[in-house]
Amino acid sequence: MRKKDSKIIIPNADTQDVIHEAQRLIARKLGSTSRRHFLRQGLTLGGMVMLTGCDISDNSSVEKALVAISGFNDRVQAWLFGADRLAPEYAESMITRPFPFNAFYGEEEAPEVDAQTYRLQIAGNVLDKSSWSLTQLYQMAQVSQITRHICVEGWSAVGKWGGVPFSTFLKLVGADLNAKYVSFKCADDYYTSIDMATALHPQTLLALTYDGQILPRQYGFPMKLRMPTKLGYKNPKHIKVIEVTNAYPGGYWEDQGYNWFGGS
Repeated sequence: MRKKDSKIIIPNADTQDVIHEAQRLIARKLGSTSRRHFLRQGLTLGGMVMLTGCDISDNSSVEKALVAISGFNDRVQAWLFGADRLAPEYAESMITRPFPFNAFYGEEEAPEVDAQTYRLQIAGNVLDKSSWSLTQLYQMAQVSQITRHICVEGWSAVGKWGGVPFSTFLKLVGADLNAKYVSFKCADDYYTSIDMATALHPQTLLALTYDGQILPRQYGFPMKLRMPTKLGYKNPKHIKVIEVTNAYPGGYWEDQGYNWFGGS
């Protein structure tokens, strides 16, 4: 068997110029030594996750540089991602209790979805656009995982999620598995999107339960997408619509400058 040549991606001169220019401009704009240190450390090939989520300046040159770096970071993360690269799984004794609530609103504002009338809508490049009731979803074969949720704010927590492998669901509805994106619209007005490779990853789960119980309201009832390979903001809750598409859908935080790929 012929040995496959290994390749290393090295930033070209244009990329290095963008990084150096961004470092120079940011250093001039920031007054905090610690934050400046953080950003300088982050402006590297391997450490740029979520950099563009920082509200550092309205200077157009800084924004242009950060957008270029963010796009470069997305491409590198996508290149490194693979179905054989699994996130760690943990023992039940390591579950974080209580598991933290996280959203762009307070816990008391989490939407209340009626289980009886709820229907999951399917759209885009799929053969079967029939809606799904919770009863139908609960009847599907389910698996569970104990994985770590990593938040961009700097904390993490281990939780136990159960549900349907998302790849199984996509194949069942006849999704175009060669499409570029899968997007999600949620009952709390949140929206996001992922690449098809992540959608088909063996640990990507259409989560219906948490710690052996029906998914609680604060954790995303009636369902969320659980992806231990992504940062927390890429894991949508209270999902209402799933769409398979080739048109870039963006996302709630991504449209405000956060990295789109969002790998953990």
